[in-house]
Amino acid sequence: MATLNLDSLPDLLTVKEVASVLRVSTLTIKRWGKRGKLVPIRINSRGDRRYKKEAILWLLGMTPKVA
Repeated sequence: MATLNLDSLPDLLTVKEVASVLRVSTLTIKRWGKRGKLVPIRINSRGDRRYKKEAILWLLGMTPKVA
């Protein structure tokens, strides 16, 4: 099993990157967004989702939640 270097994560992650880090499906990430568990940032006119690294670390229990 490969280890995850959290310092190398970008500040904003894609749905696929978040799913890989959290070891869940991309559909789960999108559902969490709809439920408010992991709120996405929409970055362009297509509405692509990005997630803050701090929010991912919070879900992993590695940092306090930041507004």
